[in-house]
Amino acid sequence: MTMQTTGKSHSLLMGYLLWIFGFLGAHRFYYGKPVTGTIWFLTAGLLLIGWLVDLLLIPGMDRRADRRYLEGPKDYNLAWILLTFLGLFGVHRFYLGKWPTGLLWLLTGGLFLVGYVYDYWTLNDQIDEVNAGAPSSPPP
Repeated sequence: MTMQTTGKSHSLLMGYLLWIFGFLGAHRFYYGKPVTGTIWFLTAGLLLIGWLVDLLLIPGMDRRADRRYLEGPKDYNLAWILLTFLGLFGVHRFYLGKWPTGLLWLLTGGLFLVGYVYDYWTLNDQIDEVNAGAPSSPPP
């Protein structure tokens, strides 16, 4: 993981929109907290109490995600939207330039849902890796 001190990789608005479904852990996955996202998913946001507390914690999660993940040519918000709504078809993987696994996801429904869950756990790191390998400025 790369640490970054400037830039805006994640969106506070997106965090709050995902919080609406936060009792399923969506906002926690988005901000790079897969363990607690899974706990929220399995416990309905810790019986909705943790979900309500998160309403106040989201700005801090947003700042930490902005420092942790690299801003770059691949947009975190778009990748998360693609994963959430079209992930079974591998569209988020095509967006990240991962054509072989995108095709695999397309043909197998996200590797029979296991790969889909894996991508919820690792999507931020995948985007970060692609953005870290991107040239910092276009060639002349």
